[in-house]
Amino acid sequence: MRILTGMQSSGDPHIGNYFGMMRQTIKFQNEGKNECFYFIADLHSFTTQRSPEEFRQNQARCVIDWLALGVNPEKSIFYRQSDIRAHTELTWLLLCQTPMGLLERAHSFKDKKARGLEANAGLFTYPVLMASDILLYGANKVPVGKDQKQHVEMARDIAQKFNSTFGETFVIPEPEVLKEVETIPGLDGQKMSKSYGNTIEIFADESVLKKKIMSIKTDSVPLGQPIDPKKCLVFRFHELFGNPDLETLRKGYTEGKIGFGDSKKQLFEFVWEYFRPAREKRGKLLKDTGLVEKILKKGAGKANAIAEETLSKARERVGLAKKHLV
Repeated sequence: MRILTGMQSSGDPHIGNYFGMMRQTIKFQNEGKNECFYFIADLHSFTTQRSPEEFRQNQARCVIDWLALGVNPEKSIFYRQSDIRAHTELTWLLLCQTPMGLLERAHSFKDKKARGLEANAGLFTYPVLMASDILLYGANKVPVGKDQKQHVEMARDIAQKFNSTFGETFVIPEPEVLKEVETIPGLDGQKMSKSYGNTIEIFADESVLKKKIMSIKTDSVPLGQPIDPKKCLVFRFHELFGNPDLETLRKGYTEGKIGFGDSKKQLFEFVWEYFRPAREKRGKLLKDTGLVEKILKKGAGKANAIAEETLSKARERVGLAKKHLV
């Protein structure tokens, strides 16, 4: 099975990214029977204005963060979206087959517009570039968080319309969403999102991570009084990380022996240790930029060969020459 997923290079990864999509993606890679494509979706990040310097910094960090968290370039194809020119060319061919009404129904666009973010054309057509990202590689399955599921469904619609109009060209992808982690809460209980400013960054400094975890929203329950674990956001995070002492913690809650402060301290210690191996690997990668570039070059070569083959087929279907003259 061919599996594909990407991560926007719009800032540091947070635990919502990790549990919503990254962890299951890495699991697919390690199963051995799958052909996995992982890419840095740096072109998508232009929908939000940033300086060129900030863009380059975010892009470089995102590459290293993915590798540190478990992407293995020996088992998968790992590349930057911007290194493969076929993404933007196929996007134009698909745009010309995409109804305006389909894009106007995108939840992500409507949500960002409602919150006052700039409604530029790139943000509006984001799902079509995402469709190109998927369709170029013949992905069967696309692991995503709940908020991106609709975009994969739109990619299916676009591919089916293209196939119906020009003949069988694209594999029809399926979204893969894990029910138990389809929505990861943030510090305030809303969906964890950089846009909401409620994230817990995976590679935050120790003091920053502790401060964030200690700021998780809780109810006003006097010390010594029972706490309902089902209504506690801190307890939800303990469940998410698979705390092995979960039942002891649950009992402490219901008996009034553990308050929010102690629970948060335990959570911080657990989270800090959970990502220790990734932090150590990240530190080594930051010192070896030559290795990182070598990995990207190798991955881009493999990805480009597959993408160009698909693009040639699409070009021929619509009436263009299979290959560019130069």
